[in-house]
Amino acid sequence: MDPLAALLDGPRAHGAFLLRSVLTPPWSLRIEDRAPLTVVSVVRGEAWIVPDAGEGVLMSEGDIAIARGPDPYLVADQPSTPPQALILPGQECRTPDGGHLTAFAHVGVRTWGHGTDGPVVLLTGTYGMEGELSKRLLAALPALIVLPAAEWPTPLAGLLATEIGKDVPGQEAVLDRLLDLLLIAALRTWFDRPDSGAPAWYRAHDDPVVGHALRLLQHQPAEPWTVAKLAADTGVSRAALARRFAAAVGEPPMAYLTGWRLALAADLLRQHPDATIGSIAHQVGYGSAFALSTAFKREFGVSPHHYRTA
Repeated sequence: MDPLAALLDGPRAHGAFLLRSVLTPPWSLRIEDRAPLTVVSVVRGEAWIVPDAGEGVLMSEGDIAIARGPDPYLVADQPSTPPQALILPGQECRTPDGGHLTAFAHVGVRTWGHGTDGPVVLLTGTYGMEGELSKRLLAALPALIVLPAAEWPTPLAGLLATEIGKDVPGQEAVLDRLLDLLLIAALRTWFDRPDSGAPAWYRAHDDPVVGHALRLLQHQPAEPWTVAKLAADTGVSRAALARRFAAAVGEPPMAYLTGWRLALAADLLRQHPDATIGSIAHQVGYGSAFALSTAFKREFGVSPHHYRTA
């Protein structure tokens, strides 16, 4: 898998928090949940989203925002509206002074706010987990991305808005996948912008040689790759591949592969607590548990066992 797919493979929307908010001005929510990634879609009305460090953005109907944690931010009818609710880790909700919320309540299936109808409707999807692979992607994102509907028309937000209130068998899986699709489509749109600052590995996928090499390394990490084998499979000389790969990605092919294997191993350790270190070593291209442990400790400063239990 590539880093964009890896973002959704471990944390994905399975276990994500998904909520529709129905709001009537004045309203203001301060988000301090420290979530790695949150998607906010405006279904009706307008909303300001204001990071603590940075300029606020006014969102209109159809706009989508992606907020990268763990820094706090405000979502409100106006930036000057005092926060009425504080959203903490675990989706715990309190008043700013620590009291019990009375202005907001659950008013339907996955629906929260001032009532069943209101001038502002937001959809919020919060990814609460983070893996080593997804860090490669998250590190490339600014604290806040806003995609205006006029620049990026998509049916996914409307479909998610339609489905979120249904309480039928299998609906959680439907919502999980819709949220995943919305996020990955939004990130692709953002990274494809010339001024997005997309990471080198993302733009390198457009190179016919380097992109092919990256896909081979990402999808087949257990292969006994060498520069010679990778060059043969991509149809260029070793020198040409090494030069082209380093120029596009920013590091040599084998250095990239090492980092990829170890990040993958780290995620597998947490995702599969019953798997042996030896079995994970073979999945990611190391010949033994000892070989993986040595490289892992050099990269992360702790053994695989301690990383898993931390």
